[in-house]
Amino acid sequence: MSAVRPLRRGLHLLGSKSIVRTVPVGVNGTLTAIPRGLVSPQARCALRSPISGRSVALPANNGVRYASTAVPFGSLRKTQLYDLHLEKGAKMVPFAGFAMPLQYSDLSHVESHHWTREKASLFDVSHMVQHKLSGPGALDLLMKVTPSSLDKLQDNTSTLSCLLEPYTGGIVDDTVITRLSKDTFYFVTNAGRRDEDLAFLQAEIDIFKSANPGKHLTWEILEDRALIALQGPEASAALQPLIKGAGSDPAADLSTLYFGNCRYLHLNLPVASEEPLLISRTGYTGEDGFEISIPASLATTVTTTLLENPSVRLAGLAARDSLRLEAGMCLYGHDISTSQTPPSAGLGWIVGKDRRDPASPTSRFNGAETILPQLASPATTLSQRRVGFTVEKGSPAREGAIIVDINDESKTQIGVVTSGLPSPSLGGTNIAMGYIKQGLHKKGTEVGILVRNKVRKATVTAMPFIETKFYRPPKA
Repeated sequence: MSAVRPLRRGLHLLGSKSIVRTVPVGVNGTLTAIPRGLVSPQARCALRSPISGRSVALPANNGVRYASTAVPFGSLRKTQLYDLHLEKGAKMVPFAGFAMPLQYSDLSHVESHHWTREKASLFDVSHMVQHKLSGPGALDLLMKVTPSSLDKLQDNTSTLSCLLEPYTGGIVDDTVITRLSKDTFYFVTNAGRRDEDLAFLQAEIDIFKSANPGKHLTWEILEDRALIALQGPEASAALQPLIKGAGSDPAADLSTLYFGNCRYLHLNLPVASEEPLLISRTGYTGEDGFEISIPASLATTVTTTLLENPSVRLAGLAARDSLRLEAGMCLYGHDISTSQTPPSAGLGWIVGKDRRDPASPTSRFNGAETILPQLASPATTLSQRRVGFTVEKGSPAREGAIIVDINDESKTQIGVVTSGLPSPSLGGTNIAMGYIKQGLHKKGTEVGILVRNKVRKATVTAMPFIETKFYRPPKA
């Protein structure tokens, strides 16, 4: 494991929902049934579970999804592609304060899932919050609020990381951070955490500026840019013909742009534009693909131009959730929250190796006093671990399902499911992820999960559930 593992195990950018119980809500002025997972609770809550005689906070929200927004549909924000979604027959639902597409009229959820795995799908992720932090203090600030070795990150390279609470090391949000140059960073955070993240970052910036008056910082929220994700094995073939300079400019050759890297490139579009697009080879599906940051004025043009390729179709929240779960990727507010630290969430690898020595100056990041002992001695410091499960045939284990000791007739609770559904890529096999008592987290351990008041057998399984297909440099 290197000190910085660029986007090694997955990203957060699509922040989608599990497909769970349905409830009626207003959609485009009518009453329709949508997955309950897409309707927000009025308030966050945490399930506290008796494990080894003590209470342990687990990231469950009573089967509902925190990233959604319980507000009147008409008051939701719209992305730059909202009109295009309606034109293409999207079923729009409330999500993270936005009206977002659940799926489209041309493909069912499962069909869209398979299309992404076999061809290429285009997701609107413009609801996510794009940030730019620059100036001599940018690196120092980010090194304080995250545990990653960003000082070792090369220009135009990204890594998954987490914003951390001081002292507790709780995960404020997960984020992908890209180093554009020595003192300039681009990063994206979850839409459902917008208010919390902005307040957190502003407070940290104020503290930093007060303590470091000589280090200038400029923080921008890039409201004038859209964000789309082109994902699937044919993504590169669909995007390459649109890149200006292809065939003459080496930088325009996507075959030399690897997973976790980015470039500013121009596209051949029906309308003239001199502004480059930030194209990052990354994504949240486990497939090869790109995320493209686009000037708002070009969002519809870029999207419709990509859709002219018959291999590319629009996809929505439904497919996004099943794709990300198969790839073993976390959804904030469910699989991770401020109740978890990176080690307990199975994300200890984001802590740079050079930042793990308590005596080193580089170990002075938020929550280090909690996180470093957990990394050094997980068996004695962690009460729970995030793991994957395969569940026997029958009704799937959904978020909030209780995990029990299968050998205990009293059904002692030992964990909780945070995401779960039938896997389209695995022929409907029930998969899930969740938190389980330390010591029972090892691969192959058999447990029970309460589904509709029946105990279903489940087995702790390594994640991801499917092989990831990230585009990496050839091995020497």
